[in-house]
Amino acid sequence: MAEILKYDIVIFGGGTSGCSCAYTCAKNNLKTLLVEKNNFLGGLMTGGLVVPVMKSSVENLNCNYYNDLVKLSKKFNAQITYKDKNDGWFNPQLLKIILDELLNFSNLDILFETYPTKASVNKNKVVDTEIKSDILSLPIEAKYYVDATGSADFSYLCNCEFIPQNEIQQLSSLRFVVGNVNLDKFCEFIKQVDDDENITNTYRSDIDTNNELHFTTASVNDDNKIWALDKYLKKGVEDNILKESDRAYFQLFSIAGSNNEVAFNCPRMFNYKDNPFMMSNELKNARRAIYRLYQFAKRYFPGFENSTITNIASQTGIREQRRVKTRYMFTKDDLISQKHFSNPVLKANYSIDIHGDKKNSSVLQKTLPYELPIDALISAQYDNLFVIGKILGADFSAHSALRVQKSCMSMGEAVGKYIKNQI
Repeated sequence: MAEILKYDIVIFGGGTSGCSCAYTCAKNNLKTLLVEKNNFLGGLMTGGLVVPVMKSSVENLNCNYYNDLVKLSKKFNAQITYKDKNDGWFNPQLLKIILDELLNFSNLDILFETYPTKASVNKNKVVDTEIKSDILSLPIEAKYYVDATGSADFSYLCNCEFIPQNEIQQLSSLRFVVGNVNLDKFCEFIKQVDDDENITNTYRSDIDTNNELHFTTASVNDDNKIWALDKYLKKGVEDNILKESDRAYFQLFSIAGSNNEVAFNCPRMFNYKDNPFMMSNELKNARRAIYRLYQFAKRYFPGFENSTITNIASQTGIREQRRVKTRYMFTKDDLISQKHFSNPVLKANYSIDIHGDKKNSSVLQKTLPYELPIDALISAQYDNLFVIGKILGADFSAHSALRVQKSCMSMGEAVGKYIKNQI
């Protein structure tokens, strides 16, 4: 039998929150193991092509990791600051390299293509676990465990209790990138088509963007607003290039450090959480939709004439999957009322943002600054198990505001600091 490896903390999931937690623990001299199922770090930021980071924080609380990530990414020419002062515009491919460098500590072990298979518990403690790769299985023992998997895989092995699903579900996305786009030509076009600066805007700066041209634009097929780009999407449907479902959500961003690529935050997918057969069909349909959207852009958008698909996300952009029952269940009322907590994890103001699975069920509700308590990240059943990122203990509406990347990074950092104070 293999020798049991012992750590202060084991973190499952090297995505947005997991990397932040591992970085914080290692900087605080904790012996740390980070277990990641992919062969790279970053999760949806890299494998899911989820860029840019949505602007959310109004106070620099537990943002050391994020700030250090920005500084290092700038050195790799993989970061820009947009006109709204959002400095979270990254290059997803270069982030894979940057995160390796950022998390390079002698007291931090990182295992790629590895995942947990067993967990032993005793009363209110997680005792040990087993992790597996294609090569071997290893028994692991730690003082603390952190589930940052996004799907609560480790919490499931621990038989944690989960929050019941909401009637309206968050839709998922399968993002993709199109290259060889003439951004100057395309940006001139979208500025002429859409004069709503809240939806469509462009930015170029010697200081903020290294003189690169950047932009954002979108269109949503809801009845409460007429979107300028939707007339082109309707034309695509009429010409049998697009399907009606392709009009549901259409959003484009430029990419830092890449002056001819465009990131598509679409198509949307139904998230069949408990049916792998239907989920697999959704993925196939999403890739068909990607090709339709690409052909549509080539035909109707100036600047896309010579474009080509350069990347399709290797991870599905699942916005909400499982949420773990925690010591404190954070609610929409807590968020709206700006409830104060003695030990806040973060202070943010990102909107309640629901990509509903029914027409006109989407919500984007602005909020005043709110706090999140550390107890919303501690398992209700196990004192040494923390749940961070998308699986935190929050109701559906509050979760929709907290699931964004910058807040997830603050969760990871806060848990790392909290554990340091317990050891």
